[in-house]
Amino acid sequence: MLTIEKVRRAQEILKEAAFNTDLIVAEKLPVDCEMRLKLENLQRTGSFKLRGAYNKIANLTPEEKARGVIACSAGNHAQGVAFAATKQGIKSLICLPAGAPIAKIEATRAYGAEVCLVPGVYDDAFERALELQKEHGYTFVHPFDDEDVIAGQATVGAEIVDEWKDVDAIVVPVGGGGLLAGVAFAAKAIKPSVKVYGVQAAGAASMELSLREGKIGRLSSVMTVADGIAVKEPGVLTFDYCRKYADGIVTVSEDEIAGAILALAEKQKLVSEGAGATPVAAVLSGKLPFLAGKKVCCLVSGGNIDVTTFSRVLQRGLFISGRQCELTLEVADKPGQLAQIVQIVADCGANVLSVEHDHAYDGQQIVGCFIRLELETLGFDHIERIKHHLKRAGLRIVQRHRREEH
Repeated sequence: MLTIEKVRRAQEILKEAAFNTDLIVAEKLPVDCEMRLKLENLQRTGSFKLRGAYNKIANLTPEEKARGVIACSAGNHAQGVAFAATKQGIKSLICLPAGAPIAKIEATRAYGAEVCLVPGVYDDAFERALELQKEHGYTFVHPFDDEDVIAGQATVGAEIVDEWKDVDAIVVPVGGGGLLAGVAFAAKAIKPSVKVYGVQAAGAASMELSLREGKIGRLSSVMTVADGIAVKEPGVLTFDYCRKYADGIVTVSEDEIAGAILALAEKQKLVSEGAGATPVAAVLSGKLPFLAGKKVCCLVSGGNIDVTTFSRVLQRGLFISGRQCELTLEVADKPGQLAQIVQIVADCGANVLSVEHDHAYDGQQIVGCFIRLELETLGFDHIERIKHHLKRAGLRIVQRHRREEH
């Protein structure tokens, strides 16, 4: 059984490997609660996963350590196991989904592990890791469904409640459920009145499904930018702990996650991966309205996001927040039209990022053309004002229908 004594012992073990990460005030985020952020994105290896992995490996017997360890992961547990094993002089083999971010794959190798890439998602890597474990006798380090791992993750919850004694609620990302299980258990053991909520990506909501139906459910597929929590099926232990100690789970969309990543980067100067941004996404999007006016801690669980993905997510965030937009106008193909359009946009205070002049559309007049503008704007009201002035000038705004899209 998981006990608060085991969590406190894990805290002592982790003093040699993990940081007690900062708990900062999120004063620049537009929320209706008093929010603080627990910055596990600044943890060693870039995520909270180091805690559970190190605690598990530290508690192995000498015989188990001698056999070497094997693990499966979407990336963060991989780095935690690799770091922990190398620090303790143990061989490690990590099975990762072939589609894991390149940054996570290379970082896992850099921490000293041998990497085995497996086609598919986390669950496919899990099956391959079990096969290799049986073949070679490795000691398996589960990413979430293990009491020593959960105890290690629980140290995050203990740190939050120890430092912020009047916290009302903690919001936690959920994949397999190890972090939510540990944080909910430890936080409530120290402060029974605190509420702990989980957040899952809508495209990978296996724990939400399981808790709603009262039994462990398995998704046929998962798809989300929050690759760190893209898990088809929660664990047996984590399901039981979450059902007993968590106060609920909500889901967030891909756009809401992208918006939260952008907000953390722009407002708080923090880099978060998709999983780490889900608690902020839930609060920003109003998925937890009962926390208005409360003291709320959002756990930013990791910052290991691929640079290319980060760029794409930021771009998406700018569009969904009205900070950028695309407008396509149907105009007569004659001199002066583009100059007129650009002048109207400039007079409205928007910045032109790109212009495309295209005849390759169906249904247009032979003497006409389409001009597509990508604009930097101040928000949706600003976009509507630009549209109003373009229409008032006799210009027609249309939806794009390229011939090749049919």
